[in-house]
Amino acid sequence: MIDRSQKIAVLMGGMSAERNVSLESGEAVLGALKSRGWDAVGIDVGPDLPSKLVEHRVQVAFLALHGRFGEDGCVQGLLEIMQIPYTGCGVRASAVAMDKIATKRAVSDLESVVMARDAVFKAGDPLPDLGFPVICKPSVGGSTLGMSVCHDADQLKAGLEEALKLNDDVLVEEYIAGDEITAAVIDGEPLPIVAIIPDSGFFDFEAKYTKGRTRYEAPAPIPDEVALHAQRAAVASYEAIGCHGLCRADFIIRDSIPVFLEINTIPGMTATSLSPMAAGAAGVDFEELVERILLGAHKMEPETR
Repeated sequence: MIDRSQKIAVLMGGMSAERNVSLESGEAVLGALKSRGWDAVGIDVGPDLPSKLVEHRVQVAFLALHGRFGEDGCVQGLLEIMQIPYTGCGVRASAVAMDKIATKRAVSDLESVVMARDAVFKAGDPLPDLGFPVICKPSVGGSTLGMSVCHDADQLKAGLEEALKLNDDVLVEEYIAGDEITAAVIDGEPLPIVAIIPDSGFFDFEAKYTKGRTRYEAPAPIPDEVALHAQRAAVASYEAIGCHGLCRADFIIRDSIPVFLEINTIPGMTATSLSPMAAGAAGVDFEELVERILLGAHKMEPETR
């Protein structure tokens, strides 16, 4: 059990391309915990993390990290070894969900989860033959970094080259045109659907993080049966991967069917981020959401002989 006598560290920043986004999430979480009376400190994660955890006598870690070394199971494994409870998914679920290819394979047998056709590309492979348009994504990463929509072979070659700068494996999918929505899940329970409406029509890095470039609506103005389908698919993928705490699954609606894109195990956590927005639509304010996530912190128990 987590109680107010314990020292809480909000782990943020880190060493990934999403560092700046993580710092924003971390500062928002830190402020929320302090406003609720928790003894919390922020730690900017780097190679010296173990010594910082010891220095601050950390007893519980709230993970506000995004991307590599924070969302992929690495920090989770370190915290398990140090026997420090932490928020969010465990090592295995974090590693699977961080890899878009592994995620799709993990949920491929779920009846409620519909996905786009895809191919996996490595340097030196022939160009994938899925027709056009397609979308290229580094298999590991977030915030749409290295992602591109390709309408012909030349664009595909350029998109693959760009994605390969970030990861050795590239996921190439048929491009799904439609409305984008996101379905957050906390402790296995779905939150209201959020609609994502970018001015450009494509929810890329600029649309995500440039103020005024994207509108959001929660609950999403979509038919109830579509919302329920997305929520069922989000919960099914959450359970299949073995997620914990707060996660967020993204979808594109094609012909009234939510097409699954990915699941995020440490979604953005500013007061205006998508998951807090979904929680707000359910009557849960930001500080309450942060505290609920904290109270779900966990660790593995050591084996006994």
